Amino acid sequence: MCEANAYLIKKDGKEELVMEAVDVVVPEENGLRLQSIFGEQKIIAASIKSMSLVNHKIMLEET
Repeated sequence: MCEANAYLIKKDGKEELVMEAVDVVVPEENGLRLQSIFGEQKIIAASIKSMSLVNHKIMLEET
């Protein structure tokens, strides 16, 4: 499986799990749309800081 967990790095530096099993990341006008393999969707006001697909981890920065 190629899905990853998405974490949001808050302005205070803390990491928060936003969504598990993310399959699709799409840039939107007001942030990023995340979609899981289960069909769950969220729009997050963030940008991608880093991705490690081997470690199944997407790191997002709060905007």
